[in-house]
Amino acid sequence: MPDAFRGSRKLLAFFSTFALISFAVFAASASAHSTAKHGHHKAPRHHRGHHHGHGGVTIDNGVSWGTVPGPGGGPASLYTLSNSNGMTVKITNYGGTVQSIWVPDRWGHSTNVALGFSQLSDYVNDFTQGHTGTPWPAPGGSGDTFFGATIGRYANRIANASFDLDGHHYTLDANNGANTLHGGFLGWNTVVWSAATSTGPGSASLELTHTFPAGEGCDRTGATPCSGTGFPAPVQATVVFTLTRDNQLKFTYTAINGSSTDDTVINLTNHSYFNLGGEASGTVENQLLQINSDQYTPVDENLIPESPFFVNVAGTAYDFRHLTPIGENIRNTNLPDGVPPSTPHGLKQLQIAHGFDNNWVLNGYPGYRLVSTAVDPKNGIFLKTFTDQPGVQFYSSNFLVGDLIGSSGNVYRQTQGFTLETQHYPDSPHHIGDPAWPSVVLGHGQTFSSTTSYQLGAIGGDGHGHGHHRH
Repeated sequence: MPDAFRGSRKLLAFFSTFALISFAVFAASASAHSTAKHGHHKAPRHHRGHHHGHGGVTIDNGVSWGTVPGPGGGPASLYTLSNSNGMTVKITNYGGTVQSIWVPDRWGHSTNVALGFSQLSDYVNDFTQGHTGTPWPAPGGSGDTFFGATIGRYANRIANASFDLDGHHYTLDANNGANTLHGGFLGWNTVVWSAATSTGPGSASLELTHTFPAGEGCDRTGATPCSGTGFPAPVQATVVFTLTRDNQLKFTYTAINGSSTDDTVINLTNHSYFNLGGEASGTVENQLLQINSDQYTPVDENLIPESPFFVNVAGTAYDFRHLTPIGENIRNTNLPDGVPPSTPHGLKQLQIAHGFDNNWVLNGYPGYRLVSTAVDPKNGIFLKTFTDQPGVQFYSSNFLVGDLIGSSGNVYRQTQGFTLETQHYPDSPHHIGDPAWPSVVLGHGQTFSSTTSYQLGAIGGDGHGHGHHRH
């Protein structure tokens, strides 16, 4: 840990930053809650031109970004949403993927705070390497990163690539050891979605839609053919990405179970990796993080939640109840983690995940609320996370190994980003009916809906983005 986080200088810097971020949190929270409460009236959809919302928020028509081959493929576009504060977000309809998020820092310099790739082919190669059986860019690398992607039908892991529901046994792709991860080899991040744009008072939106068939999650045509059932029931999915004039990037998820007889399971999230110092600025270990959570979920050596399932964070390396440098305890196995060493190798939690890769049980559920704050103390950029979900997967990019070249031409290494994947708990399909586990069952004919928002800004900046734009 650099000297800036040691001794009295650490305390001075920490409390100064804490006071500033607390003020920013109050303002951002009030603004975000006001937006959530009063909503926006959607204007008629536009399909051509550059569209301007009230309040200086715009969305373009999308530019051609190439063609995706294989299952779920087709022409893909890259859309740009911008507001008058200097915040710009680029999203592709391939996988509902956030490619970049630009926001001015405290000096007005435009900074991309999202890890990603500069070209479509890199996303395709990364996201489909399990399906094709071709490690990318070479064997022994970082594996599928899911950079910025929309994750479904079930985000996170399902143990043993199977689950039981309504007396039926369903089997899925084992694409993460013995587990199903993020929907299998061909999850929602591997298809080209239909796109439409719109504007409203103080906002601009990109709406993506796609119908996923019953049986998805069992890749029968890939390098490792699945002989299972896949997920039951077709799902009509919609994800609306909305940029607001107060710098919220909002994700609104809707999933309709199209079956008249079969229930299914659902868990949706976005997998953006953040580095508030800039996507190529190096480690996030000095960036501060607070999570509104008193408990986390320990995992076994397969990264599946293990008993007692919910452990108090107090006194552990997992205590982010107050703004804390991400790297302060990321190597500290002297602290207890609340569970005995995991069998069969006697590993501690930080050893198992190679850092942080766990679910935090969020306070205030149910309800849409502020659940997390992060800030870079150097450039002042902060990130507020709001959600109506019960959990968040905080992942410190432990498996980036330096083989992937990011959007600025630099390689990504371990701890160079972090995710805050709002979600239901991992492996919830194996805890159906347990009141301690919010239900992930989507009944036949029923609709799932959820909202998450990332709000960005800079402490000490003018908030108007009058600086050097490099995108």
